[in-house]
Amino acid sequence: MARGIPPPAPSGALRRLVDGFDRFRGQHFEQDHDLYDALLDGQRPEVMIIACSDSRTDPAIIYGAKPGELFVIRNVAALVPTYEPDHRPRGTSAAIEFGVKALGVRHIIVLGHSFCAGVRCLLEHDHGGARFEFVSDWVNIAREVRDEMDGLVTDAERAVIARRAEQASVLASLRHLATYPFVAEGVEAGRLALHGWYFHFGWGLLQAAESLHGPFRQVDGGTPPAPALGVAEAAPPLPCLRPGPGPARRCDAAGVPARPTEP
Repeated sequence: MARGIPPPAPSGALRRLVDGFDRFRGQHFEQDHDLYDALLDGQRPEVMIIACSDSRTDPAIIYGAKPGELFVIRNVAALVPTYEPDHRPRGTSAAIEFGVKALGVRHIIVLGHSFCAGVRCLLEHDHGGARFEFVSDWVNIAREVRDEMDGLVTDAERAVIARRAEQASVLASLRHLATYPFVAEGVEAGRLALHGWYFHFGWGLLQAAESLHGPFRQVDGGTPPAPALGVAEAAPPLPCLRPGPGPARRCDAAGVPARPTEP
């Protein structure tokens, strides 16, 4: 930099990030030493989330996750390409492979959202044009969704078509995910479950796909939805209670709760 010219002042956005890091250190890092000491030994997340790069849909914020709880893959429109081992660099496929093979995640969630610009680009047939050099080819991963939406009645409202396409993109990514041999093997063995979730941030609602072809149902608070593919997670056993008023649960020597008994 030329002598006598002061460096540019940091922007408000960058200053907020630095201030946010200071708050993070004070509220989390310096207050939860056990967690961060454990993370030094490596990560052991049970859940992988494939989410959109959209700045409004950060999975850790939406689900209130702590460091180490989520293995997150983010790309335009939360799309999953089909299994194609062609020795070309494939970031999303590589991350999926690492999460399943190296980390042993138990759940993979494809998280779509409302007002997705990537899905809108897909629907508008923006392919080969000058607007984007890479986005158009990327969203073509879900070209079956565009073909499906093109087959709908032409007088349907654009907003309705967009919401349907966003959910259809989640289902398409789930079906693509199932083409990965190591994913299919994990599902077949009962080690892995696939979920399709849709976040409507205009309404503050979360919906889950009931199968690889839908439909989507609203997620009720405190009730984890069943996976679209795979075995549902078993509910944790009820705690063992000391005898007292009302029914009590006693444990055997192995710590397994016995049948409820009357005091």
